Amino acid sequence: MTVALRVDGDMRVTGALQVDGTMPTVKRTSIEQTAEAVFAIPLTSLRVHDALATNLPGTAADDDLALVGGAFGSASPKVSTGDVKGAGCTRCARFQFQLPAEYDAGQTVAIRASCGMTTTAADGAATLDFVVHKSDREAGVSADICATAAKDINDTAWADQTFQITPTGLTAGDVLDILMVIAITDTATGTAVIGDVGALEMLVDIRA
Repeated sequence: MTVALRVDGDMRVTGALQVDGTMPTVKRTSIEQTAEAVFAIPLTSLRVHDALATNLPGTAADDDLALVGGAFGSASPKVSTGDVKGAGCTRCARFQFQLPAEYDAGQTVAIRASCGMTTTAADGAATLDFVVHKSDREAGVSADICATAAKDINDTAWADQTFQITPTGLTAGDVLDILMVIAITDTATGTAVIGDVGALEMLVDIRA
C-alpha cells in the first residue's frame, strides 16, 4: 500500500528532487501577473501606411514618415518627419503587433514611444498620435481602441510618451493594426524642424 506523504509546513530539500509520478498542472491564471512587460517594436517593421507591402522610404515625403538608419556604431535608427521648417506636415507609418500567448486577457496594453524634436522645436505645434484597430480575422477591423489623445512632442528634450489601448475583449493572439501619426505646424524659415521617434514599445500585462 502506498501512503501519501503530507507536510504541514515548510519543507527543505538539499539536493535534486525527482518526481516519478504526475505533477498537478498550474493554470496561467494562477501565475503572478507581470505588469507592463516590454515588447520592443523594431523600427524596421514600420511600413508605408497606405501601401503596406512597402517599407518606409529613407526620405520623408508627402504623408509618409522616413526610416533613417544612422551611421552604424554612432547612431541608432529613427523614424522621422524630415525637415519641415516653414511648412509643417502630417506624416504616418503603420505596423502590426500580435498580443503574446502570455497576455493576461482584458488587462493593460499600451504603446510607449521615445520621441521629440531634433535641432529646433516648431513655432506652432508638434504632436504624436496613434490609431489602433483590432483585426477581426476576416480582413476587417474594430473601431479605434486607442484611448489616449495626441500628445505634445514639441521639445528638443526627448521624452517617453505612453498611449493606452482599451483592453476590453482583447485576448492572446489578437493582432493590432496600428497607425502612427506625427503632425507639425511651423511657419518659420530658420533652422531645421524635425519630429523624430527613436523607439517604440508595447507594454503588456502578462502571466508567464
